[in-house]
Amino acid sequence: MSTTANGALPSGKPLTAGHKKVIFASSLGTVFEWYDFYLYGSLAAIIAKQFFSALNPASAFIFALLAFAAGFAVRPFGALVFGRLGDMIGRKYTFLVTIVIMGLSTFLVGILPSYATIGVAAPVILIGLRMLQGLALGGEYGGAATYVAEHAPHGKRGLYTSFIQTTATLGLFLSLLVILGCRFALGNEAFEDWGWRIPFLVSVVLLGVSVWIRMQLSESPLFQEMKDNGKLSKAPLTESFFSKNGKIVLLALLGATAGQAVVWYAGQFYSLFFLTQTLKIDGTTANLLIAGGLIIGTPFFVFFGWLSDKIGRKPIIMGGCLIAALTFFPIFKGLTHYGNPAMEEAVATSPVVVVADPATCSFQFDPVGKKVFTSSCDIAKAALAKAGVTYSNQDAPAGTVAHISVGQARVEAFEGAGLDPAAFKAGSEDFGKSLKTSLTSAGYPEKADPARINKPMLLVLLSLLVVYVTMVYGPIAAWLVELFPTKIRYTSMSLPYHIGNGWFGGFLPTIAFAMVVASGNIYQGLWYPIVIAAMTLVIGTLFLPETKDVDITK
Repeated sequence: MSTTANGALPSGKPLTAGHKKVIFASSLGTVFEWYDFYLYGSLAAIIAKQFFSALNPASAFIFALLAFAAGFAVRPFGALVFGRLGDMIGRKYTFLVTIVIMGLSTFLVGILPSYATIGVAAPVILIGLRMLQGLALGGEYGGAATYVAEHAPHGKRGLYTSFIQTTATLGLFLSLLVILGCRFALGNEAFEDWGWRIPFLVSVVLLGVSVWIRMQLSESPLFQEMKDNGKLSKAPLTESFFSKNGKIVLLALLGATAGQAVVWYAGQFYSLFFLTQTLKIDGTTANLLIAGGLIIGTPFFVFFGWLSDKIGRKPIIMGGCLIAALTFFPIFKGLTHYGNPAMEEAVATSPVVVVADPATCSFQFDPVGKKVFTSSCDIAKAALAKAGVTYSNQDAPAGTVAHISVGQARVEAFEGAGLDPAAFKAGSEDFGKSLKTSLTSAGYPEKADPARINKPMLLVLLSLLVVYVTMVYGPIAAWLVELFPTKIRYTSMSLPYHIGNGWFGGFLPTIAFAMVVASGNIYQGLWYPIVIAAMTLVIGTLFLPETKDVDITK
């Protein structure tokens, strides 16, 4: 079989049936792996109740998101471990290891007892399993992207690697389909009680299919050629990060993957949290809307991958960061307008203000779930966060007992310090009833009214967010592959990708939600992805090269 100077098939010839098969197998296995990983994110609200029930509602959800982010936190370490193995012994072998770790960890989440059964051990084990998932995923993406790129015809790397880019969205979509199917079959009550475990248990079937598929793969032709010629790297980590190549790794992180990550996670994850936790749209409706947006938007991964072969990777990714940074605020305000107009109206006519001594206000989450927040400020803010109500903060003199102003009404909080549990519970119930009465009188809804949800407009806005995702994510694999030499490509591209997506992106829901709780402004968390996307736009534009025509054999 003849090849071009870059070791791939000539651009004039399509991939053979055999190459299409192994690329499909690689992509399909990656879909299953993302399915495993995203189940947790899609079920974060239920998992908060199952494994963090000792916390107040606001803290429980924040900590559930932190457990979700824990899987992302260790992804760079997986990139180092499996990237090194992939550059030294081959792309194929890492696939089998990563899929087995991912599949077994997900299955174990499905049989893990809840907090009510085994106490603090439950969230500790859960986070441990999430970290194993993160390690496996850290080794997955770089291998899949490198493998496909090294099989692709010259001039079509953007197009062929774009199919790998669809796997994350397709994995999320598959997880949503399984969740929705279980919800419809069991009903919401049974699903939230025990049925949520079924999607995790199903992963053992996907594991078997994925292992069988991975066994069919052949090695990358470029890697095999280097291995046959004795040119493999003996120290991939040193050559990747402790040489002039290290500068490119840093620029790839700050000027490409960081912005790509926050645009992606804002569009696909934070939007789901925003619909369910802030706008109080029921989970089934929110998941169906997200799934609809994914169906409409997913083909654009391939379109922008193809387009990047024509005009370059850089202008498309930088353009996506720019448009997202400029339009996130109006889009999310549009989600409120069309998703829960009653809330929007209540905020305009009866604004809520927490008046409290700022020294008594805490950042409300406790990792071990043992701390009780007893100051009047904390009690007031926790109640509003639970209700999903936007509020502003007003400082009061030291020692003042906090109160909440709802339009013209005033609801007094109480100091819980020193009260016995029974008295604290009674005080909380009385305060909660008073607050609920005032909020209801002012027009604040407990849940979004299904009759007033404008589903077509929500679908348009969510689809637009997915299109932003496809702009920044569709061409990114080809860009990263082309930035680094073959013998250290797996290691070099994996680390910036997984720091960008694992840390900058993975922590987005947690950071954004905590910013909202602290400030009271439901849009405050959007500043995080906007600032990161703007940073990437500047650094990527000024310092990263265009790569669509480079020789990837060197």
